Amino acid sequence: MNTRRIVSAALLTCALTPALVWAWPWSQDMMNQPSVKPQEGVPKPFPRHSVPVQGIPTEYNSREETKSLANPIPVSDESLYKGHALFRIYCAACHGLTGQADSPVTEKIGAIPLIDDYVQKQLTEGWVFGTITFGSAIMPAYGVPQKREGQTGSNDLSVEERWHVVNYVKHGLVKDAAAAQQAQVK
Repeated sequence: MNTRRIVSAALLTCALTPALVWAWPWSQDMMNQPSVKPQEGVPKPFPRHSVPVQGIPTEYNSREETKSLANPIPVSDESLYKGHALFRIYCAACHGLTGQADSPVTEKIGAIPLIDDYVQKQLTEGWVFGTITFGSAIMPAYGVPQKREGQTGSNDLSVEERWHVVNYVKHGLVKDAAAAQQAQVK
C-alpha cells in the first residue's frame, strides 16, 4: 500500500508541476514583457532630425498680426479635401455644412455666413487664419498661440491644418455651397 501511495503522489506531483512552475514569480505574462513602456522611467531623447507631429506653434500674438500672411500651402485637390473634412468637424456646427450660417445654433451665437462677399473678397487669407488661430468674440481659438500664457486655445488644429481650412473657405466653400443649393432645387 505504501508503494501505491508513493506512485500516486509522484504521478500527482508530475501532473501539477507545470501549473506550479507557472505560478512562481519568475513567470512572464503580456504585461511584464521586456518592452519600452512610455509612462515609465526617463524618456529617451527624440531621434536626430525628427519632426514634431503637432507642427510648429504660431509665432503671432494676435489676429491683427496675421492679416498680411500668405498661405504657404498651395491650393490643390488634396488641400481642399483636407480642409473640407476639417471644416465639417470644427466649423460646420456654427457656420453650417455649406458655410451659409444655416445651422441650428447660428442665430443664437451670431455666426456669419462664410460664403458672403465680405468673407470671400474683403478678408485676407491671413485674417481667416488668424481668426481660426485666435478665435473672435464668440468663436473659440483653434490654434496654439505663443506668448499668451493661460490663453492657449484648444490646440485642436495644427498650423498646417488651419491653412488647409483657409484654402477650403476661400477656394472651395462657395463652389460646394452652390452645388448643394443646385441639388436642392432638383
